[in-house]
Amino acid sequence: MLDIKVTSFEDLQTQTLYDLLQLRSEVFVVEQDCVYQDIDGKDQKAIHVLGYHSETLVAYTRVFPPGLYFKEASIGRVVVAEKYRAHQYGYEIMKASITAIKDHFKETTIKISAQTYLKRFYNTLEFFEVGEEYLEDGIPHIAMLRSN
Repeated sequence: MLDIKVTSFEDLQTQTLYDLLQLRSEVFVVEQDCVYQDIDGKDQKAIHVLGYHSETLVAYTRVFPPGLYFKEASIGRVVVAEKYRAHQYGYEIMKASITAIKDHFKETTIKISAQTYLKRFYNTLEFFEVGEEYLEDGIPHIAMLRSN
C-alpha cells in the first residue's frame, strides 16, 4: 500500500520536486522515448499527489481545478515507476487523486487526456471515452470523463 502525500507546489520540498521530475522524465521521456517539454509551467498551479513505497516516490499525479487545464477538474502526468507497476499502485494513486479533487475543489466531474492503450485501466476507475482519438506528443490519446 502506498503512503500518499498531497501538496501544493509552494509546499513541495526541493528533493520532492527533484524526485517527481525525475520519475516523470524516467517514464515519459526515457521509457516512452518521447521528446517533449515536461516542465510546462502548470506545476505551479497544480496540487501534487505523491505515492511512496518505503520512502521512495513510485507513483505521482498532478490535479487541477476546473477551468485551468480543461473546463472540468483534471488529473494529469499519471505515472508509476516501471518496477512497481505489478502492485496496483496505478489504482491507488488515481483513487487518491480523485479524492484530492473532491477535497480541494469540491468537484466530482473529472476529465483526463489518457494514453489510448490505458483505456481499460481508466474504465475500471469509471472514466469513459469522449470524442475521437488524437495524437499528443506523437502518442495516441483519448479524452475521458468521470462524473459521479
